[in-house]
Amino acid sequence: MDIADQDRTDITNRLKRARGQIDGVLAMLDEGRSCRDVVMQLGAASTAIERTALKMVAIGFRQSYSEGSDVDAMTTEDLEKLLLSIA
Repeated sequence: MDIADQDRTDITNRLKRARGQIDGVLAMLDEGRSCRDVVMQLGAASTAIERTALKMVAIGFRQSYSEGSDVDAMTTEDLEKLLLSIA
């Protein structure tokens, strides 16, 4: 898949944030933080990864269907919002 530089940067940043959240979970476990705090942070990491996956799907969708359709008029963010609305 050929990904535009801006999309690649966005995906990389999202994954780095998710990695930071997972590192935070590990630190919280070492610190003996409450189950609630740990689970909340895990939820944030999970959401970050899911949103990144949806972004990738949106990029692929845009690339696959851009010729001869009205999909090319939609931005990656528009497609991402559309997919999130049905997820």
